Amino acid sequence: MDIFFQDPSEVPLPPNEVRIRELRAEPWPDGRRVLVYLEVDPFQKRPSAEVEITNSEGQIVSHVSVIESMSRKMEFTMHLRQAQVSGEYRLFVNVFYTDPLPEPQEGETEPPELPEPQVVDTAEAHFVIEPS
Repeated sequence: MDIFFQDPSEVPLPPNEVRIRELRAEPWPDGRRVLVYLEVDPFQKRPSAEVEITNSEGQIVSHVSVIESMSRKMEFTMHLRQAQVSGEYRLFVNVFYTDPLPEPQEGETEPPELPEPQVVDTAEAHFVIEPS
């Protein structure tokens, strides 16, 4: 038996209507990690997300892939992979859906092509890590 506790006033939406409700980035006191909070609309089909943090030069310093999240409220810690951490940063998120992989045909030797993701929403947030 599956039991889901959800707000009855919020109707789960089809994939093309799912949007990001909230995106926050809060640097940890050590300046090397960032707490990310991402909330999306209630959904009928589980969404995926690509999350990246770039520094002031536009270099990607952290990246996370969320595959078919079961929760619409996600919280995770991202680690910054660079020596100098103080400065301005940008957190960028794509929420998307993909079609299922096609079934392999008998006798096929090549792997099937991956379906193109359908991006339904994007958002960004900015934050600063102060020098220690």
